[in-house]
Amino acid sequence: MYNVMSPKAEEFISDEEIQACLSFAEQNKDNREAIEQVLEKASKMEGISHKEAALLLDCAIPDLNERIYQLAEAIKQEFYGNRIVMFAPLYLSNYCINGCKYCPYHLKNKHIARKKLTQEEIAREVIALQDMGHKRLALEAGEDPVNNPIEYILESIQTIYGIQHKNGAIRRVNVNIAATTVENYRKLKDAGIGTYILFQETYHKKSYEDLHPTGPKSDYAYHTEAMDRAREAGIDDMGIGVLFGLNNYRYDFTGIIMHAEHMEAYGGVGPHTISVPRVRKADDIDPDVFDNGISDETFAKIVACLRIAVPYTGMIVSTRESQESRERVLRLGISQISGGSKTSVGGYAKEEAPEENSAQFDISDNRSLDEVVHWLMELGYVPSFCTACYREGRTGDRFMTLLKNRQIINCCHPNALMTLKEYLEDYASEGTKAIGEALIQKELSKIPNETVRKKAAEYIETIHLGKRDFRF
Repeated sequence: MYNVMSPKAEEFISDEEIQACLSFAEQNKDNREAIEQVLEKASKMEGISHKEAALLLDCAIPDLNERIYQLAEAIKQEFYGNRIVMFAPLYLSNYCINGCKYCPYHLKNKHIARKKLTQEEIAREVIALQDMGHKRLALEAGEDPVNNPIEYILESIQTIYGIQHKNGAIRRVNVNIAATTVENYRKLKDAGIGTYILFQETYHKKSYEDLHPTGPKSDYAYHTEAMDRAREAGIDDMGIGVLFGLNNYRYDFTGIIMHAEHMEAYGGVGPHTISVPRVRKADDIDPDVFDNGISDETFAKIVACLRIAVPYTGMIVSTRESQESRERVLRLGISQISGGSKTSVGGYAKEEAPEENSAQFDISDNRSLDEVVHWLMELGYVPSFCTACYREGRTGDRFMTLLKNRQIINCCHPNALMTLKEYLEDYASEGTKAIGEALIQKELSKIPNETVRKKAAEYIETIHLGKRDFRF
């Protein structure tokens, strides 16, 4: 029985409900009147239900599909403007006791080089990331209570926050580790993490269990209910995602919106972010096992329909996607991207030899952070290294309230411009700096509040004189 308020995974992610939604969407994909009704509701920019979103995803009427894309772009602009938040993943350890069939970290893989960073090695990685210009990291680690206990994660967070190199500092550490207990989530909260991130991989229970035959992750309910335990522990910002290509994309698209609805109804606030990775080639993973791969066109429509369904939620795309793919979905809803990423353990401080490969998956966008920043600005976006909301306590429902009231631009836009100015002063190539300086002057005029606009201009000038870390 479907119940958005239930604490039980199989009730707030109901297979029966999803199947009914998919059947409805399939039967009505050519129903102009029904689709136009959903688009009319969606145009209010207050979100739509999982059932309505499934109908838009299946829409087979060309001119209405064009309206879907246009609406997604309008919603993205309304809530997130042209700001794109930058981050990088930092892999601490690839030791793992799970048997996930799609991940090279699985326990039985004897090909991959197993590595775990010491605190000294973490410091070197962080300095390398700071020297690129990064301010926000996403920690990644396999699930292994012996090699990667919660104490190791907590110590690593402390190490990262404690490193100041030249003008570099990591100001926000997001954490992507396995589902855990309320007690451990409290420890992460006390350590000062930003967002807790956990991908569901797939919401189809049988497929989930087939893909996770051994290890703690094989417990579907424990994994799916993790966000509720994190909320109980006091974590405000949480990120969800599915790995498109593991299962039928229509099913997982509907499931992730249902999860977002549950988080808002049951926990009081929806997900801070939704990630949309696609399956990529990796060591010891048979690509023929996954026959649910999705085209670039389908991927773009998934992003657009998610943006329409959950207009307030940040959306993330990683370097799994090519430059061309990322460029398209940036317009349709993406608000955060990674740049200059390495998916191997210890990959930032030194290049790995082939026999030392510890990467989780192949990267499609291999450009440096400077190249990505330059590219974004050429497209008219403002690369943002901002971490102000987290550090000012604007998390959870406080952040969402500002966003829904359209007031966030008076915080986010000046903070984006100031952190971009820091990047230009400390790390950018000459070409990137030139285009960035012109962009900052142009974008200052878009700050609605005159007092904030003037203060931001003063701060930007002060950054040029050597001061750092201003924020609204």
